[in-house]
Amino acid sequence: MLSQKQSEEAIVSAATETEHGGGGTREEDSGQDQSLVSLKSFLWHGGSVWDAWFSCASNQVAQVLLTLPYSFSQLGMLSGILFQVFYGLVGSWTAYLISVLYMEYRTRKEKENVSFKNHVIQWFEVLDGLLGTYWKALGLAFNCTFLLFGSVIQLIACASNIYYINDKLDKRTWTYIFGACCATTVFIPSFHNYRIWSFLGLGMTTYTAWYMAIAAIAHGQIENVKHTGPSKLVLYFTGATNILYTFGGHAVTVEIMHAMWKPQKFKYIYLIATLYVYTLTIPSAVSVYWAFGDELLNHSNAFSLLPKSGFRDAAVILMLIHQFITFGFACTPLYFVWEKVIGMHDTKSICLRALARLPVVIPIWFLAIIFPFFGPINSAVGALLVSFTVYIIPAIAHMLTYRTASARKNAAEKPPFFLPSWTAMFVFNAFIVVWVLVIGFGFGGWASMTNFIRQIDTFGLFAKCYQCKPPTPPLATAAPASHAHHQSRAFSLNSTQY
Repeated sequence: MLSQKQSEEAIVSAATETEHGGGGTREEDSGQDQSLVSLKSFLWHGGSVWDAWFSCASNQVAQVLLTLPYSFSQLGMLSGILFQVFYGLVGSWTAYLISVLYMEYRTRKEKENVSFKNHVIQWFEVLDGLLGTYWKALGLAFNCTFLLFGSVIQLIACASNIYYINDKLDKRTWTYIFGACCATTVFIPSFHNYRIWSFLGLGMTTYTAWYMAIAAIAHGQIENVKHTGPSKLVLYFTGATNILYTFGGHAVTVEIMHAMWKPQKFKYIYLIATLYVYTLTIPSAVSVYWAFGDELLNHSNAFSLLPKSGFRDAAVILMLIHQFITFGFACTPLYFVWEKVIGMHDTKSICLRALARLPVVIPIWFLAIIFPFFGPINSAVGALLVSFTVYIIPAIAHMLTYRTASARKNAAEKPPFFLPSWTAMFVFNAFIVVWVLVIGFGFGGWASMTNFIRQIDTFGLFAKCYQCKPPTPPLATAAPASHAHHQSRAFSLNSTQY
């Protein structure tokens, strides 16, 4: 055991050059300064189980933390908690399936003496190797589209959050600025180099989550607070789909595994990360919903209701930094795909690779300006893309890969101890496919697209400052109460405040 640990430490200290594949190692040059190597390894080269855990936990809960109280106002307290627990466990299971399929693919290829020293394995390649070309195309289409819009969401969220600190610039202008800032992620070679960023990112969301919970409790309930949710099917399934999206952050599971020194240890990392995420999402969402109730139907960004203070500004700034990190998480697999398309994936020069990656950022930037509807995009992406990318496709792929007795007999990974029967695994996978297809894609798709179309009809495309506070007209105070109430209700039906 000791020699194994020493071997892993040697791998870290030996990684003194940028590693392209994230899974390989380089021999240490005898003349290098040990202290410099040690510092660089600590900050830059991560491939341990802890690095993978930080990456999964940090990537799983980001800006969506701010929208979960809004989802609770749509679902009601009980449904909000139950959906979080349910989709968190289902997401952990499908992440486990993805890890099993990755190990199966890698084991088969290594038996054929295929080397991945300068190549990052991705999900669509796993599907190609196990199930064929059509599955490769399906995985590539869903995964890339999901990650594309996941990156778009980060830019929109950055502009929305900074607006609560500085509203002198409109949100579209802030999107331009943060698009340029997030473009610097092209210089990060792979997930192997996200060690310090993952650690900091999780710390930032932890602060924000507990700030939300404490600030809401300290604020107390607003006057005449009401908790009427659920009230409408459209709102109910929109909220449920947002939670589906919350625990569907494992579209980058394969890349995170490939960055590990020992990928076979990944199997339960996502579940453990999810259990920690529960300690952030449930208390914060429950507290904010308890304090503000139905008022959240008009404010899906929790920052818009919490009182302005230095603690809130600190939370906004930390979330901005974390959204930059999450943008990198979502974009890096897209960078890999683009590099493979243009034949630059084996290039060792960081600057040359960064230059080649820039075309990936431009359409993301453009889409964030066209569709600044952060909340509706969350739900639409969850229903139409996440449902297939990280729930339905992995479950079906696992069933097809191990459908024959010989495949089950020679499987690289046997069924887990808590579900040791292949039949039980197939039944549970089939349940996930049916549930997500009907509830997530079917009802969720209907609700989210209905809401998305309302946003376009109300605000139009290229909105300069989506749902910013309008200037108060001189006679606004004289408006009849009934008219103001009518406007408020109409706004709540059409809004997802971001």
